[in-house]
Amino acid sequence: MNDRKTGHCLCGATSFEYTGPENWTGHCHCESCRRGTSSAFTTFVGVPNGAWRWTGAAPKTFASSKGVIRSFCNNCGSPMAYQTTALPDEIHFYAASLVDQTHLKPQKHFFTEEAVDWVHLGDDLPAHKAFQK
Repeated sequence: MNDRKTGHCLCGATSFEYTGPENWTGHCHCESCRRGTSSAFTTFVGVPNGAWRWTGAAPKTFASSKGVIRSFCNNCGSPMAYQTTALPDEIHFYAASLVDQTHLKPQKHFFTEEAVDWVHLGDDLPAHKAFQK
């Protein structure tokens, strides 16, 4: 069984791969992520360090807040990953950048107090005021 997952940006220049299961999958509603993606919320997959690598052009990075690094394609600007010193043993890839997303099963919503009021969630996933693994 091949447990290798791959992803890439809009133009294909920046790409990544990882093997093994994700630590978690969840929907983030924080203002920072909304602004970083220009979307109402974004979905992340937490991947353990040592299980992933960049396979294309290395992304550019931006320190969006204290202890947070966001990675994006230097060519097309697509958001690629999020890293935080609060969770130093993993990287968070944007689920939408994966080539095949059929295996993903989001487990939760987090930072729901920062959610936009015009999105009404219709699932029964747990909703948290802050991040929880």
